[in-house]
Amino acid sequence: MRFEGFLRRDGRKGIRNVVAVAYLVECAHHVAREIVHPHRSDAHVIGFPGCFPNDYAQNMMERLCTHPNVGAVLLVSLGCESFNRYQLEKVISDSGRPVKTIVIQREGGTRSSIKSGQEWVGQAIENLQACERAPMQLSDLVVATVCGGSDGTSGISGNPAVGRAFDRLVASGATCIFEETGELIGCEEIMAARAATPELGRELRASVHKAARYYAELGYGSFAAGNADGGLSTIEEKSMGAYAKSGSSPISGLIKPGDIPPKGGLYLMDVVPDGEVRFGFPNISDNAEIVEMMASGAHMTLFVTGRGSVVGSALAPVIKIAANPTMYERLSEDMDVNAGRIITGEATLDEVGGEIFDLLVAVAAGKQTKSEELGHTEFILTYKTFEPLGPACLPA
Repeated sequence: MRFEGFLRRDGRKGIRNVVAVAYLVECAHHVAREIVHPHRSDAHVIGFPGCFPNDYAQNMMERLCTHPNVGAVLLVSLGCESFNRYQLEKVISDSGRPVKTIVIQREGGTRSSIKSGQEWVGQAIENLQACERAPMQLSDLVVATVCGGSDGTSGISGNPAVGRAFDRLVASGATCIFEETGELIGCEEIMAARAATPELGRELRASVHKAARYYAELGYGSFAAGNADGGLSTIEEKSMGAYAKSGSSPISGLIKPGDIPPKGGLYLMDVVPDGEVRFGFPNISDNAEIVEMMASGAHMTLFVTGRGSVVGSALAPVIKIAANPTMYERLSEDMDVNAGRIITGEATLDEVGGEIFDLLVAVAAGKQTKSEELGHTEFILTYKTFEPLGPACLPA
């Protein structure tokens, strides 16, 4: 199964060819947003709001600005923030992508910066339209999954249907990423049993135990009032439903945000920071998880929702999967797949899994998702801290 993408210098291939306009502190966010406004179908705003330095944020921005779906980058700096814009610009330039930095304090202010930025982005888009396409196959794809606004139907329809699609992808040599350790509490033993090696199994257990300790110290787990209103009773029940997204393939590795899987297979992403609790809740919204999986190379995200979510993402398409028929009817303009047909008996898990698989291939080949058509480009990046992966986390 072949389609065409955009070949990057590092050998990876993108399914989109967008310009990333990246603000390096919240003070530059407005200027970045205004620069993108007339070009918003071809340019997306990303950025880091903090003024204080953070290794995680630096690494994330370097990964995102060199994401396979990104063809060129405009950096927007206020001028006095602590973000290392020189390092980021060098990383982007070394990747073979056109890059320019606008420093608002030097450019003359808001209007001057917006004008300069819009001119550069317009020219970059025109240049990218002339890029040659390169053949791609399923083994080139990195596909992520997340569930948000979960309810009592998510774990019996949309999530296991995604698991079926994941199994087909892994069998085809693709890379699949599921998350998150904070929503897998109670699943550590069954995940460890699927690990490619006993050593990896121990790492999987430890990552979930870390998440449980982290949430216990915060006094708040990954279980919201909306989950209870939707029929979920405990974090264990929610965890089992979320776990279903992973399918049944062997788990090849454990990664952290920004780690690039070395080869195809199924990977769990550990999103809970290492060390003491320093920066509050690990992920304050679903989009934070989407961003972290994008930083690890995800070309697109399969998003299962029971209560209903309308978000998309900058840089990488989001496929929205409705877990029940009632919500699908109410929010059909935002949903790509109606997994509620499983509940009504109109389709089987395998049939909806096949529909998801076929759609993601079409999206990889250029078909727009509902969130792309609607212009959803949500993005959020906050402070975190991580230690490097241990040798048992990745396949040899």
